[in-house]
Amino acid sequence: MRYPGVNRRRCGWLLAFGAWIALGAVAEGAEWHVRPGESIAQAVRQARAGDTITVKRGDYQEHVLIDKPLTLRGHDRPTLSGNDQGDVIRVKAPDVTIEGMIIRDSGVDLTAQNAGIYIEPGAHRAAVRNNDIVHTLFGLWIERANDVEIANNLIVGRRDLQSAQRGNGIQLYNTLGARILNNHISFTRDGIYVDVSHQAVFRGNRMHDLRYGTHYMNSYRNLWERNESYRNRGGLALMEVRDLVVRDNIAWGNSDHGIMLRTIQDSVIENNIVAGNGKGFFVYDAEYNTLRGNLVIGNRVGMHLWGGSYRNAVDGNDFIHNREQVRYVASRDQPWGSDRGNYWSNYAGWDRDADGQGDVPYAASDLVDRLVWRYPSVKLMLNSPAVQTLRLIARQFPLLRAPSVIDNHPRMRPWHTDWSRWLENSH
Repeated sequence: MRYPGVNRRRCGWLLAFGAWIALGAVAEGAEWHVRPGESIAQAVRQARAGDTITVKRGDYQEHVLIDKPLTLRGHDRPTLSGNDQGDVIRVKAPDVTIEGMIIRDSGVDLTAQNAGIYIEPGAHRAAVRNNDIVHTLFGLWIERANDVEIANNLIVGRRDLQSAQRGNGIQLYNTLGARILNNHISFTRDGIYVDVSHQAVFRGNRMHDLRYGTHYMNSYRNLWERNESYRNRGGLALMEVRDLVVRDNIAWGNSDHGIMLRTIQDSVIENNIVAGNGKGFFVYDAEYNTLRGNLVIGNRVGMHLWGGSYRNAVDGNDFIHNREQVRYVASRDQPWGSDRGNYWSNYAGWDRDADGQGDVPYAASDLVDRLVWRYPSVKLMLNSPAVQTLRLIARQFPLLRAPSVIDNHPRMRPWHTDWSRWLENSH
């Protein structure tokens, strides 16, 4: 049916334009201001999707539930305290941004997973930026929420609790596409705990005074880049994973290990610095990985291989002044350095053709080394004529030679020209 005087095309255009204007108004949202003495939670209840709530500097003691897409922004660092009960902020809606706040004093119930910010399943695309999250059990708990961004936050756990009673700084469970960037985490149980979370980026984070800087399990296709982990029990603990890129990280002064690679496959570990740890690398049940360009310096054990860690390409690394360069117990030799070769600070061979590679293969361990590992008291006699004679005999008679890591192309000079400055972290 046609109606006189009505242009259908023009009417449709006007309707579309009106809808565009309306959507634009909704997208822009209103701005709410909360001042000391007023309630943040009340402002959230009154706000609509897309609104911004600006919280003025002051102290606020309450719990905040965000159940709609909005921005909660602090002006001049206001403080929100949960009074040592429950979660301080709980996010139930997607597209929520929290920034510029001091968030503190969560509860201490590990079963309830009390957190400074708890991001519930379905709260996709949450963004938490430039906050101080302190004196909380978990800093952030994130579960089944995809494409979250956690960036530039200071996270300090509850120092009044023992390590086993604390939560983790950032906990990710069953997520996709997370971006964890430039956070500074200390005095939680583990700095970043990751389980069943894929396609994520972890970049520029600092983690110290923890159990593990990173505790990472059952996760694939992630990037670990330019993170620093120090003064922990363990630096990066990467377990039961595959398709990782782990590069340009620094792990120093950790009492147990710098980087643990346990049950890991098809991954690249490159250009990392592990200095002054108990073990630089601890490699267990790892296969089909590439380790290249790493500086392993001043550790008690440079690399500890265990549990059948074969078929890895280990090339172009520097092993410098570790008390034991490699600890390797297995039934057959492990070939390394098939292309460029690794540098070994205790290599005693020569380079007659001056091609930069030694003419004599490097063996990382021998029969005497195995005796020392099994009977540590043998260390007291390492320089004795008897032990030196045993070492010489073992080299001359293949039947007495212990399986070892063998580098057929050892480098005469280190790849890292600035290696000496990292010796300071080995003391």
